[in-house]
Amino acid sequence: MIGKGNDTFTMTHGFVSLVGAGPGHPDLLTVRAVDRLRNADLVLYDALVAPEVVALAEGAQRFCVGKRAGRKSVQQDTILRVMMRAAKRGRRVVRLKCGDPYVLGRGAEEALALRTAGIPFEVVQGVTTAVAAPAAAGIPVTHRGLASGFVVVSGHDEKSFLPVLGSLTPDTLTVVVLMGLSNRQAIATCLLKYGWQPDTPAAVIFAASTPRERTWTGSLTDLRNARLDDSDPGTIVVGSVVNLHNAALGNETTPVAVTAKGKS
Repeated sequence: MIGKGNDTFTMTHGFVSLVGAGPGHPDLLTVRAVDRLRNADLVLYDALVAPEVVALAEGAQRFCVGKRAGRKSVQQDTILRVMMRAAKRGRRVVRLKCGDPYVLGRGAEEALALRTAGIPFEVVQGVTTAVAAPAAAGIPVTHRGLASGFVVVSGHDEKSFLPVLGSLTPDTLTVVVLMGLSNRQAIATCLLKYGWQPDTPAAVIFAASTPRERTWTGSLTDLRNARLDDSDPGTIVVGSVVNLHNAALGNETTPVAVTAKGKS
């Protein structure tokens, strides 16, 4: 059965669910995401999806098709072909993406391709890492008197993030950068060039919502010059809200609230 709102319908043909896996821990999956995983025939998952999340699809074939910077990856055309072929053969396919499928996850591209091919699909929203990672470190992306909004950019390509960052009025919005660790020097340099103060607070949250979670804090200048261990994925946050780190952190001990800080 596939649910939509309060309705359900029996799936007799192939179907694709574009599912958001959230920031990391399985507890942050939606109820619908868990249902789709448990009923899937085939799961195509991103490289950064937690193994515990993938394991929920115990009755499905499971293939990692994710992309990591500097590593060999499956081409997007290949992912689409496999997904469509399986659906046309009547299989229930889950395309499992980190965070939310429509936030820097190419989910909309896949949705458009599925619609063009006439394949039924749905989008199962997930908790976006752009908000969840800072929150895990006690950093709200908005706060009255500090930031009335935030901007999220992909940091893997300078041609994508430089025009956006260069258009911002300094320290009026919180800047959240996903997939930007390898370009942190260029990101910090751009913000400094366009008037952000050198002592603007900055943070990097590594492996958010996992037992390996840790947080680095410093200034924008520190971010540009820091030597950081980027073996885990990291979310960059820049803005005055970073000063709330720890102060706004929940005080309940949980298995995933492992936080460390320090300047490098």
